[in-house]
Amino acid sequence: MTETSDWLLWQLADSAFPTGGFAHSGGLEAAWQQGEVGSRAEASDFMKTSLSQLGHSAVPLVVAAHRTPANFAKLDVFCDRLLNNHVAKRASRLQGQALLIVAQRSFPKPALDELRRNALDQQVPGHLAPVFGVVTRCLEIDDASAVRLFLFLALRSVIASAVRLGIFGPMEAQALQFQLTPYAERAASLSINRPLSEIAQTAPLLDLFQGAHDRLYSRLFQS
Repeated sequence: MTETSDWLLWQLADSAFPTGGFAHSGGLEAAWQQGEVGSRAEASDFMKTSLSQLGHSAVPLVVAAHRTPANFAKLDVFCDRLLNNHVAKRASRLQGQALLIVAQRSFPKPALDELRRNALDQQVPGHLAPVFGVVTRCLEIDDASAVRLFLFLALRSVIASAVRLGIFGPMEAQALQFQLTPYAERAASLSINRPLSEIAQTAPLLDLFQGAHDRLYSRLFQS
């Protein structure tokens, strides 16, 4: 990693980088409306479970796409088949396509131009995990940093959703994010070399909560 890479990581992690992640709660809104998450402790448990699930599902796809970018289309289709939950599938596509567009327009990299052109030509779904892996590879970010960034962004989005839902305030949110850092690091270290054959659904309740999102009477988030 170089000084330039550090600046790039900070830019990608900045909330001003417009990929639409804050429009999604990762199932938290549905869990909150159904009374399953109503306190900081319950939100913390939800986020720990979410990090673990990402380590067992999305992170291996991030790493595979990062290490073998030529297989992006196959990995993207594989991800599409894995996501049976229509809400999660829609959210993953929206965020992945947004990331690809923003990255291609923001960074003068021929590899990103080619990636977007191929994605359009092949009409792939453009899911977040494989797109994230290939984009970070194109930007010459190493796989370990890419995985940490992916989990950081996912955790931050859920925490921001909890603040907007009124589960806790901004100061508590920062304290909770700091407390959950070891869990995010553990998820990163355990999943970075997890093969695709070991991808699994370890949190079916989270999947059910997110799948019920479209049936909520009122919604702040898209998922």
